[in-house]
Amino acid sequence: MILPKVSIIIRCLNEEKYIGRLLAGISEQDYDNIEIVVVDSGSTDATLSIVSNYSCKVLNIKPEDFSFGYALNIGCKAASGDILLFASAHVYPLYKDWISLMVSPFMTDEKIELVYGRQEGDKRTRFSEHMIFAKWFPEKSSLNQDHPFCNNANCAIRKNAWEKRNYDETLTGLEDLAWAKLAQEEGARIAYQAVASIAHIHEEKWSSVFNRYRREAIALRLIMKHETFNFLTFLKLLSINVLSDLKAAKQQKVLLRNITGIIRFRYNQFWGTYKGYKQSYLLDNQVRERFYYPSDYKIQQEQQNSSTDRKIDYSSKNQSWTKK
Repeated sequence: MILPKVSIIIRCLNEEKYIGRLLAGISEQDYDNIEIVVVDSGSTDATLSIVSNYSCKVLNIKPEDFSFGYALNIGCKAASGDILLFASAHVYPLYKDWISLMVSPFMTDEKIELVYGRQEGDKRTRFSEHMIFAKWFPEKSSLNQDHPFCNNANCAIRKNAWEKRNYDETLTGLEDLAWAKLAQEEGARIAYQAVASIAHIHEEKWSSVFNRYRREAIALRLIMKHETFNFLTFLKLLSINVLSDLKAAKQQKVLLRNITGIIRFRYNQFWGTYKGYKQSYLLDNQVRERFYYPSDYKIQQEQQNSSTDRKIDYSSKNQSWTKK
């Protein structure tokens, strides 16, 4: 069987701390038919110097022209692969078969136009974000999920599907959700591949957490026009999620060192969401439930197939991917 060519598209801006590990992890993959397309929106640090250590096609856009959708469309247009695999510059694959696992659902069902994989944190990840990852990215895969949730930090689509519908360049975020919603409405299938795991790193100031959720709420309000979010909803979701996280931290015997972080993270998450909405009531639907409500208080365990021979050992890699 001839495997389809995969174009890995990475959007970046000043990612010197992270992008080298991602590129090193890609070099360890068991899937050879790939190209790497880097879309840089004006990096002023060592990002492009690190990228130059690898075989990458680099596209430059002006910072003032950036939107998430625009950067993706630039990368998709330049890509020559049949499958377009998106990776945030601050993620890295955990296993050598990450690309193979992201591609395999496309080979089983021609109606599948989008596959997204699991995301986890690492030791730098805040406790509440571990809980969010556990909620958004469960252990069970699905080859035909019944809602459009996905995330372009670890996501793949068919090139011919992108040619039918480009990414919305006007949204402040969640261009992935908007694209997936339209694809599903047109009869395409979305698959979730739980075994295709990456680590997603957010080392943010509290103001950045607020701004991330604020811009996503602005976008979500445009995508899901019937949905709203009022002050009572803010209070409700803040209290539910803080209590859930505190209970989980207590169960894991890490409560004392995480109390402040839990409260501050959840406050900025939901206050940012409220500011992005500034409307009335949160409606009950699967996408919103996936975004906001807590899981069952447990950090997911490693999956059954996460054997040591699949894992990428970054400690043994040549350090050319680090900042010079």
